[in-house]
Amino acid sequence: MARVSQAHLDARRRQILDGAARCFARKGFHGTSMQDVLHEVGLSAGAVYRYFSGKDDLIAAIAGEAVGSVRQAFEEAARVSPPPTPDVLIGRVTRTLFSGEGRGMDRRAYAGLIVQVWSETLRSERLATTLGEVYEGLRLAWAELVEVYREAGILAAGVPSDHLARTLIATAQGFIVQLAMFGDTAPEVLENGLRGLMSMDLQKIS
Repeated sequence: MARVSQAHLDARRRQILDGAARCFARKGFHGTSMQDVLHEVGLSAGAVYRYFSGKDDLIAAIAGEAVGSVRQAFEEAARVSPPPTPDVLIGRVTRTLFSGEGRGMDRRAYAGLIVQVWSETLRSERLATTLGEVYEGLRLAWAELVEVYREAGILAAGVPSDHLARTLIATAQGFIVQLAMFGDTAPEVLENGLRGLMSMDLQKIS
């Protein structure tokens, strides 16, 4: 019997994950059955269960990829030297994250899937642990970036780096939520809004 290549196994796993993600985006995690997934990917139960033990396993895998893509987008945007200002940085993050269609979904559907992942952490200790680890790594990495701003003399010393890092992350999260709920936003909107806030002359209102 011919041995199945790793490339074939990886492609089949990708096919299952992408199909499941489309189902979850349409019907939600709890509204989707394994039969829905089987129908979407056009495979037998045996073929799917070879890779995933069930729906919770699929959710965990998709959640890991979704939050991983957010972290990767942040890290790629922050890798430029010298680092861009926050407005440009957040713009790059959101453009990278939503560049093109992923898994056969449009930008709004993919944003909705990410929001579902976040909400699922409220009931799943497994997902909460995964997302917590990713968030912690992301927060620390961005706190280091804030220190680079400070060393360059473009950021005041008064605000803790961790507070600024959390605010930058929250800004990107808010963009994803708006895109998922309303579908009427774009990276340019976020970038321009941040640039406008950064240009405020606080001395005139103090």
